[in-house]
Amino acid sequence: MTVTADGLDAARVVEVGGIPMSALVRQVAQPRAVIVALHGGAASARYFHHPGPRLSLLDTAAALGFTVLAIDRPGYGRSAPYESTMDSPDFRVGLAYATVDALLGDAPRGAGLFLFAHSAGSELTIRMAAAERGRDLLGIEVAGTGRHWHDRAAEIIASAQPGRPTGIQSILWEPRELYPPESIGGRYFAGPGPAYEGALLKTWSPRDFALVAPQVSVPVQYTLGDHDHVWRNDPASMADIAALFSASPRVLVNLQAHSGHNLSVGRTAAAYHLKVLSFVEECVVAHAERKVSTENIGR
Repeated sequence: MTVTADGLDAARVVEVGGIPMSALVRQVAQPRAVIVALHGGAASARYFHHPGPRLSLLDTAAALGFTVLAIDRPGYGRSAPYESTMDSPDFRVGLAYATVDALLGDAPRGAGLFLFAHSAGSELTIRMAAAERGRDLLGIEVAGTGRHWHDRAAEIIASAQPGRPTGIQSILWEPRELYPPESIGGRYFAGPGPAYEGALLKTWSPRDFALVAPQVSVPVQYTLGDHDHVWRNDPASMADIAALFSASPRVLVNLQAHSGHNLSVGRTAAAYHLKVLSFVEECVVAHAERKVSTENIGR
């Protein structure tokens, strides 16, 4: 692996079962933990590495001692030509974990892995956390997702013709004043989505979210922007999502101030990332406490 002077290798590609998987990687020598960042729909790993000052998750996390793997999700980036093989959720979960292992190799992982997801990336993250290997995660952050459309989105969907509803793209970037001009529209991180995500739109939020979330047994933080116009963000709706994670030992609800749907590329991205990293740090400390307790019991 070749790493640039600032620790970022933007062209990182690993082969997993014959499928090339691409990622942005920022490693630190002795990480507190490893954060695996999973982007939303029609995006890429670059969503988490905004070129503007103070907005990059990779920069902020590394400065605080965390290694970050921002992965192009299955069917995106270099794996796009193989999207027809990725209809199975279990296959995507296995592919994602294998990609993490291939990217890290024998590099230190600190306290372990923490998953950080935005929007459509939350589906994969929640499934990864619900899998058997997910029991060893430090925790997860799921953001920009939900089960019930915001009134603005519901109106657009109700009046839409078959296909991608006209108007959804615009409400992803409202209010516009909450984003740097270069972020709006996602020009620098956009990527075509795989076909299987069309089916997920019909099954994940209405049905599968509520079936899979109760299987997650690690700490969870759930975030929506206070100006998100895609998902309902009133207290009752957010509490309903938190309640789905019934097996989690700790669930936090975060309504991020002065933020729209795309939390990691808005003007408050630094504030949001620091809030997530604070939660990661708490998960690291909790992990250390459990380890010491287990060791004491064994004596």
